[in-house]
Amino acid sequence: MKITTTRFGELEVDKKDIIEFTEGLLGFENLKKFFIVDPGDQTLILWLQSTDDAGTAFPIIEPKIFQPNYMVKLLPVELNSLALENLQNASVYTVLTIPQNVTEMSANLKAPIIINNKTKMARQIVLQDSKLEVRFKMYMDLKKYIVNYSNNVSDDSKRTNVAATSRENAGPTVVQTPGVASTTTKNNSPEAN
Repeated sequence: MKITTTRFGELEVDKKDIIEFTEGLLGFENLKKFFIVDPGDQTLILWLQSTDDAGTAFPIIEPKIFQPNYMVKLLPVELNSLALENLQNASVYTVLTIPQNVTEMSANLKAPIIINNKTKMARQIVLQDSKLEVRFKMYMDLKKYIVNYSNNVSDDSKRTNVAATSRENAGPTVVQTPGVASTTTKNNSPEAN
């Protein structure tokens, strides 16, 4: 199916890659369906794009990238709401806030997005751990990871399990990340407002 977005233009998205938030996201409860866009840049930041609102896309990232010790502990009722027994078959993302001064970038560690990789059901869950921050400053940690990652691995396909496809192809390509499909496009790198 074709989905028009403000940030990425028109994208071709497979129906099986649509992620459903039955409760919506915090502050955006009316938006239920999203998909993940990988802009193909070196930042490791992905975008959670709404299928219903072309102008709504949230920058997200796997918290383990910049915070290796980050742990998500869900209550049994929270696991059940996603049809999960544990987090083994789930992907965990944090929503980023990217201000004009990018060095002030922060991640919401308190309310991660949990996606059941099999059913594509998802929720943003506010964790009970009072030590977790809503605005965790993570720019320097991410920068260190990117520098180390670039030095150790020259090919992003090792992290994302990319099938051998040409990056020169015009238009979007489906990239299979561990358990979650995302769409990538060759447009210019998006900037967060």
